[in-house]
Amino acid sequence: MSLENDEIKEELNDDLNEDENSKDGPTEQTEINNEIVNLEEKVQSLENEVIKFKELALRKAAEFENYKRRTENDQLNLINYAGEKLIIKLLPTIDDLERSLEHMTEETDVNKIKEGVQLIYNKFMKTLNDQGVEKIESIGKPFDVDFHEAVMQRPDDSVPVHTVLEEIETGYKFKDRVIRHAKVIVSGE
Repeated sequence: MSLENDEIKEELNDDLNEDENSKDGPTEQTEINNEIVNLEEKVQSLENEVIKFKELALRKAAEFENYKRRTENDQLNLINYAGEKLIIKLLPTIDDLERSLEHMTEETDVNKIKEGVQLIYNKFMKTLNDQGVEKIESIGKPFDVDFHEAVMQRPDDSVPVHTVLEEIETGYKFKDRVIRHAKVIVSGE
């Protein structure tokens, strides 16, 4: 850009020299000089604006890179620590299990042990329910491929065909998504 300015100045100076040789009045020379000064000021002003906008563009690019890096880190942390809240809620159940294991050797009454395990199981299932996990109820219901996986068919005249007779493995939903299909035995024809 500076090279163009020099060419413009040189051209204007040549024009001035021609004008001086033609002996035009000093007012015309003054006007031309003023115009040169104005043009040089405009060029300098435009060059300063270009520098300012280049710096602004560099700053914005750096800000965007920092934002992108921060966002990627946040996403990684979200993925890496997504289960943290659930684990924290499960820790008391683990503590209960450990206490039960310690007292199991001392206790001779099987019913008390059974009662303790049932309490821990209920607490565990409540924690899962609070997080949106629920059992899929299957027995006595019509077979549904969205919730059940048939592992066997058995004739049974007491129920309609394709009714779940027995549940081999419980199925679970997490909120509205099936996370494990129930493995079932279905009544056949």
